[in-house]
Amino acid sequence: MSFGVPVSAATPVGRFRIVAFWEGISYLLLLFVAMPLKYGVGIDMAVRVVGMPHGVLFLGYCVTLALAARRLGARRSVTAFVVSFVPGGTFWLEARLRQD
Repeated sequence: MSFGVPVSAATPVGRFRIVAFWEGISYLLLLFVAMPLKYGVGIDMAVRVVGMPHGVLFLGYCVTLALAARRLGARRSVTAFVVSFVPGGTFWLEARLRQD
């Protein structure tokens, strides 16, 4: 979901882009906010609070990716799955999908 350019939830790829955006946000929050709070300050609850929504969003990411795979193609679908493990990877993918 790019800033300033609306994404339609009417298509499988559009729904995937929306879920990918929020999954990317939750992953960054988990890595760069919750994890430092847990291991730096000792606030274990931060990972629990951010980790559960991130897990649900990741499952949603996988489901919407599977539903959009026919339109994305095999190569782009595999790439989408792999970049979901890279911090910020979903935003890189969003830029690529926006170009198409």
